[in-house]
Amino acid sequence: MISIKNLKKSFNNKPVLKGISCEFEKGKTSLIIGQTGSGKTVFLKCLLGLHKHDEGKIIFDDKDVQSMNENQKMELKSSIGTVFQGSALFDSMNIEENVMFPLKMFNDLPFDEMLDRVNLVLKRVELENSNKKMPSEASGGMQKRVAIARAIVNNPNYLFCDEPNSGLDPKTAIVIDNLIKEITEERNITTIINSHDMNSVMEIGEKIIFLKNGVLEWEGSKKNIFKTENQAVTDFVYSSNLYKKVKQMYLKK
Repeated sequence: MISIKNLKKSFNNKPVLKGISCEFEKGKTSLIIGQTGSGKTVFLKCLLGLHKHDEGKIIFDDKDVQSMNENQKMELKSSIGTVFQGSALFDSMNIEENVMFPLKMFNDLPFDEMLDRVNLVLKRVELENSNKKMPSEASGGMQKRVAIARAIVNNPNYLFCDEPNSGLDPKTAIVIDNLIKEITEERNITTIINSHDMNSVMEIGEKIIFLKNGVLEWEGSKKNIFKTENQAVTDFVYSSNLYKKVKQMYLKK
């Protein structure tokens, strides 16, 4: 579980996060949504430690990040898997080397053991025997699956995904969504996804956090999002082509 308490962050004296408090549970996929400029990217970067927050607490399984020493912070980093927007694979490395990269960074394992773990996660994302292919030889969906394999090769406790469906066609996006959800449940990972895609919200959003102007405007389930009277949430959801079709389906349940 990850607990956030009164998180604040400013840049050049301009508040971006204005006191966000929420929790993300193990074994569930939680989505952060909101318009451009809502603060969701800064929020995710604070959780990842890429931005140092000004006030508040970020707690990973009862351990406050600010009270950790350097060894504890390094241990936390090794327990986090990240799927970046655009996959962020190393062009000069083949698929095997890309997936093995976190193992080399955080472990001192024999090569054979690292290779076994690489092959295991490649099989899990249905890329068995693709080790020697280069990223340039892979489709967008295949690159995303490589990125997921790389993110889980260290058996993380936490998985962060930044717009994992960016640039994918709708059919492939659903495959990636379902893969993330399945892995989250299988490995009991705390998964947080930064997304603007209402398809993802309706496919795998077990908990939804809606940010507006740096404030947690609303939180709830994918079913409750269609019942809320919060105008900001309704406006955001209504901008999706799925709104009318999916709303009727969920309100009937």
